[in-house]
Amino acid sequence: MAEQEHEREQAPGHASGRRVFVDKRSPAAYQAFVQAAEAVRTTAADAGLDRRLVELINVRVSQLNGCAFCLSLHTRAALRAGETPQRLGVLPAWRDTELFSPRERAALALAEATTDPRDTTAQETAYAVARRALTEDEISAVIWVAIAINAFNRVSILSKHPVRATGQHQ
Repeated sequence: MAEQEHEREQAPGHASGRRVFVDKRSPAAYQAFVQAAEAVRTTAADAGLDRRLVELINVRVSQLNGCAFCLSLHTRAALRAGETPQRLGVLPAWRDTELFSPRERAALALAEATTDPRDTTAQETAYAVARRALTEDEISAVIWVAIAINAFNRVSILSKHPVRATGQHQ
């Protein structure tokens, strides 16, 4: 344990020294978050959101927040769920493509509005579009998915969770 902490102290990009891995330092709080995320996953499935859409939301919110760890994790999960590399590649510009269905577009806009609630105009627009394309259960589930990934993004960003190479590009 002391060796791992020393490695973090010496890790590049840590201007003020080591970061506290808040998930490891406060395991009961983190476990409560994990249980909440499991409840959100169940809520999403019960509302009819497929795993691919949930992972699109997770990736998009993680892009907006700049969370490298969650981007790595959820990009792999999206691919496992059947998402295509092309759609993942253009996800930052989803509004400029015809690759996403009206339902997916509504969910992505609502997730973005949940991530940055300060833009009330965008929030109202996203909500109006969501009302036309999603059921109330789906709207609720999308918002919960976005809230959950936003929370995990903050845990990983503030802890500076490392992203390690996977697969053939090591």
